Amino acid sequence: MGVRGGADRIEDLTREDLLELVQDMARRWLAHDGLWFQAVERSHGMDEAIARDAEAWREFAANEGRRILRFFEIPEGAGLDALERALRFRLYALLNAQETERPDESTLIFRMRTCRVQEARRRKGLPDFPCKPVGCVEYSSFASTVDPRIKTEVIACPPDPEPRDYACAWRFTLPKSEA
Repeated sequence: MGVRGGADRIEDLTREDLLELVQDMARRWLAHDGLWFQAVERSHGMDEAIARDAEAWREFAANEGRRILRFFEIPEGAGLDALERALRFRLYALLNAQETERPDESTLIFRMRTCRVQEARRRKGLPDFPCKPVGCVEYSSFASTVDPRIKTEVIACPPDPEPRDYACAWRFTLPKSEA
């Protein structure tokens, strides 16, 4: 193995190796999230696991939002432009293909084009994970951390019926007078 095999410190890694490490760390984080969920599901059932997952995501998404704002010096309350930028730096952005669209000045549409969680379940022959209730909490928490004026609405998310050309989609809006 190249530099990575002989590296003793993060400082010894190349830019390319650091980028690969960041992606690997994001995969590790997602694996932990899934394992945690499955452990709660096994011991307490799906409904309880979803309730606890939503509780955890409410806090995690707000924490992630605050950290992104601070790290990238994005001012709080800066509207949909700030949200669009912050979404690019979520851990999910390293793992899933995503896109944004601005149909007008007061609306931001966010689509998760691919989702590692759902793709892994499909490979295993499992039904989609019904993430809509957790996603509603997660995306609302993240968006309101960026700007409390932002309203979040789900467009489609499992278990909503398919076919669609994205995993999930969300609409974020600001009142027109505040956009």
